[in-house]
Amino acid sequence: MGVLLEVKNLTKKFGGLTAVNDFSFEINRGEFIGLIGPNGAGKTTIFNLISGMEKPTSGSIHFDGIDISGKLPFRIVNLGIARTFQLVRSFKFLSLLDNVQVSCLSKRGKAASKTIGTEAYASSILRSVGLIDKASVPPIVLPHGDLRKLQIAKAIGSNPELLLLDEPFSGLSYEEQVGITDLIKKLHSEGVTIFMTGHVLRELMALVPRVIAMHQGKFIADGPPSEVANNKIVLEAYLGKGEGFA
Repeated sequence: MGVLLEVKNLTKKFGGLTAVNDFSFEINRGEFIGLIGPNGAGKTTIFNLISGMEKPTSGSIHFDGIDISGKLPFRIVNLGIARTFQLVRSFKFLSLLDNVQVSCLSKRGKAASKTIGTEAYASSILRSVGLIDKASVPPIVLPHGDLRKLQIAKAIGSNPELLLLDEPFSGLSYEEQVGITDLIKKLHSEGVTIFMTGHVLRELMALVPRVIAMHQGKFIADGPPSEVANNKIVLEAYLGKGEGFA
């Protein structure tokens, strides 16, 4: 498969606070990986650094052999990385179709839609996430679960090779979580490499074959969910000493 993303000795400081501390890991092409850690561990900062929302203080990030450390977000999207956010972001008063079409205007999105046109390509994405019947309505009228699907649809519109999903289950009912889970599995089966965070540990640990754990900005474990879930350092840092993943 080969290494798709290589993060090496990554550090991010905000004044006197070190949010990410000498963090290193690799993701192979086609993998499906979870990133866990308690609140404030640095998970979203890792995503911000990979996607260009923040510039690293030191260390490097290579995507498909290209150094993307500190590159602007639109350049990183054009290379093949897309992401979602914990807080749902959209053009509230544009239709769902228009929202997705905006993301299709990226370099890779244009290439993917060239043969059928942007509108048809965006429509196919809305169909794949189960929102085609709402293509003409604005996001402002959608329930939370559909807004999560729209976020993923917008990310897909840029035709990513690596998809970063930041808390995709946040605020969802059980039924909505099942729908998002099925969608994420479908994307992975179609060849998208997925790296995701999550507070809903049961779902996350059951979904991914590999988990990276962090605490206070530092790497603490990497491996199959069953191993990470029983790692003493993870149990003490993430769940509290002596507790486990129920």
